[in-house]
Amino acid sequence: MILVTGGTGLVGTYLLHALASKGINVRALIRPGRGTDFTQSLFNCISSSPASISSKIEWVDGDILDVFSLEKAMDGITHVYHCAGMISFYPAERTLMQKINVEGTANIVNCCIEHKVEKLVHVSSISALGRVAGKGIIDENTKWQNSHNYSAYGLSKYAGEKEVWRGMEEGLNAVIVNPSVILGAACH
Repeated sequence: MILVTGGTGLVGTYLLHALASKGINVRALIRPGRGTDFTQSLFNCISSSPASISSKIEWVDGDILDVFSLEKAMDGITHVYHCAGMISFYPAERTLMQKINVEGTANIVNCCIEHKVEKLVHVSSISALGRVAGKGIIDENTKWQNSHNYSAYGLSKYAGEKEVWRGMEEGLNAVIVNPSVILGAACH
């Protein structure tokens, strides 16, 4: 079975829709007290059979910062799509964003290793890619160089990627995707 973190966010919602549309049963982590209104609304907008899509999703209470809830959510899981994260450019939220994007990712990596998950897909950001002065094109091979030009968000996503790389060194089969601007349907 597949586990999706961040299933109530934009990327996670589209991923849940794509998987469920193929008839795949999916488990999705949802923070206690968080509803699925956005997810259901988007399903209603983009799907001809939103009830069928929703029936393929098993929502489980949990949080990537709560290892015990992750342990429970990972039971029977073979693949993990880690879409959960925090985006903020508000200085007061810097510490929380760092905690979610780094510690939360470390928790996912550790649970994947412990539960012998076959594959982890980590959704990072183009903000986590290195930059080189004077070089117009960057990609995943561009070396990271410490600089004051990175945002706190970019730094947190880069540090989260380092946790995934650590997991790969420990035997975890994982990939990292670095999307740039993410857009979705404009539903009315």
